[in-house]
Amino acid sequence: MRSYLDFEKPVAELEAKVEELRALSSSDDGVSIADDVQRLEAKAAEALTQLYSALTPWQKTLVARHPARPHFGDFAKGLFTDFTPLAGDRKYGEDEALIGGFARFRGEAVCVLGQEKGSTTETRIRHNFGMARPEGYRKAVRIMELADRFGLPLISLVDTAGAYPGIGAEERGQAEAIARSTDACLAMGVPNVALVIGEGGSGGAIAIAAANKVLMMEHAIYSVISPEGAASILWRDTAKAQEAATNMKITAQDLVKFGVVDSIVREPVGGAHRDPKAAIEAAGNAIAESLASLAGLDANGVRKARRAKFIAIGRTL
Repeated sequence: MRSYLDFEKPVAELEAKVEELRALSSSDDGVSIADDVQRLEAKAAEALTQLYSALTPWQKTLVARHPARPHFGDFAKGLFTDFTPLAGDRKYGEDEALIGGFARFRGEAVCVLGQEKGSTTETRIRHNFGMARPEGYRKAVRIMELADRFGLPLISLVDTAGAYPGIGAEERGQAEAIARSTDACLAMGVPNVALVIGEGGSGGAIAIAAANKVLMMEHAIYSVISPEGAASILWRDTAKAQEAATNMKITAQDLVKFGVVDSIVREPVGGAHRDPKAAIEAAGNAIAESLASLAGLDANGVRKARRAKFIAIGRTL
């Protein structure tokens, strides 16, 4: 069954009526209600289009967190072939919240990084809900260095609420690991492209997203802190998360204006969770276009282009 968000209630009611009519039409009573089904389907589609054309930042936050939204694993299966994940940071251990390795993207060898949230209770626990520990970011640095060594472009798929804030992670140098991963991202002599596919939260996201090209799915979010966290700090009241989301400018549409994000990847009407295959295909086209725009640059050219991009952030207004 399809999972609906609270603000999607009008669409849910219409689509429920469509399903009821379809069930009736499949009965053997000889009554044809195809016209009624078609009319209601058109009405539901129109309602969905109108709703998603004017989402608030908080509603986009809920869409970015939708349980059926495609995660790293879905994008990896849809975009890459011969994906060979690497495990461990060669210092402490393995972190399954952050996955990376070698793959082929449209026939070309690349390196891939991304956070995996998991889709079931078991996988969410195994992947720690996409919140990486220090060893995850040290593994990311290891993969970035391999990409540099072998001259392979890096593609990062960002989807995390933030780095894991647990005591053990802090004891093992979480902040230092994030800083080194961000530094490695910025220092790469090969092109890197980052795509925010769901949540892009805080340093946990920027650690693998300090790229030549930063893309965002249409209904993804990207921010220094979650709306709930900001509301808790500013007003000591998480109930003000909607107000925080509006004022933080966390949507792709806002971030393109500031130059934080280079371009937006359109999603199917109703969000990526309604048609994951189409969303992943659109993402692949955007990544390919971004990589093509960087082709021909030598290592110094890649670094200069990346440096110029980040220096220009906020100056495009």
